Amino acid sequence: MMRENYDEYKQMIDEHLLDFMPNINNMSNPLYESMKYSLTAGGKRLRPVLLLASCEFAGGDSKDALTFACAMEYIQTYSLIHDDLPAMDNDDFRRGVPTNHKIYGAGIATLAGDGLLNTAFEIMYKNMLLYFDSQLELKKRINAAYVIAKGAGVGGMIAGQVSDVESESKEPSNEMLEYIHVNKTAALIVAAVKAGLYIGGADDAMMEKMTIYAENLGLAYQVADDILDVRGNAEEMGKGTGEDEKNAKLTYVSLCGMEAAEKKLHELTENAVNAIADYYDNAEFFRDLVLKLESRTK
Repeated sequence: MMRENYDEYKQMIDEHLLDFMPNINNMSNPLYESMKYSLTAGGKRLRPVLLLASCEFAGGDSKDALTFACAMEYIQTYSLIHDDLPAMDNDDFRRGVPTNHKIYGAGIATLAGDGLLNTAFEIMYKNMLLYFDSQLELKKRINAAYVIAKGAGVGGMIAGQVSDVESESKEPSNEMLEYIHVNKTAALIVAAVKAGLYIGGADDAMMEKMTIYAENLGLAYQVADDILDVRGNAEEMGKGTGEDEKNAKLTYVSLCGMEAAEKKLHELTENAVNAIADYYDNAEFFRDLVLKLESRTK
């Protein structure tokens, strides 16, 4: 049975996020402190929440997916640490506090990101070792780890990040914009949903419809972020606004204008809602999530 609201899943993540952190030798203590700093700096925990909720939506127990949900947040946090580095976006604030490299320096921040990424896969593999006596349960976790790895990798998030960097010196286009956001943002959101569905034991029909939902949610999330960077509240967002324009980033607003970006967001929101319409009230959590995302930009 699914939990009633987003905050219940988020609390579950926040309470257990450090449970899976590896023991790090005291001689490398700055690494642990740097990893912990960014993990516990707050955040919406969207991707791990989606993973837990998707697991329960498919009929599973969210506790069985907790390791993978925390791994997902480790990957997301690593990507933010690296995004904020001077060689990338050179941001001063993230989640309402100074970015990792502002506290620990660029070198340790880079290694902290590396540490979080590697730890994510370490804890997923360790979880798999518990299920060698159950081929079905092991297969679920292998599938979950695979979609997470693919979504975070060179055919997903990293590919989008590369194109995001490269686009700063190239002629902007709708094709490039779509490619960046499908990979940089949506890929990991889709991975979170699919990983949760795998662990929960979803059938093919649910997997197909929820994947369409997640693809549209992922793009909607990025369009909303583009809009909020222009007219959002920096204190509420936990990071500075106007950063995209300052860094000459290719966004829906910069390429298409605010009105077109709002129209695109609404279209994606409707697509996401329609994808899960057959599940009626059982999909209320996911429907409310994407509708609230759109309402944040008003």
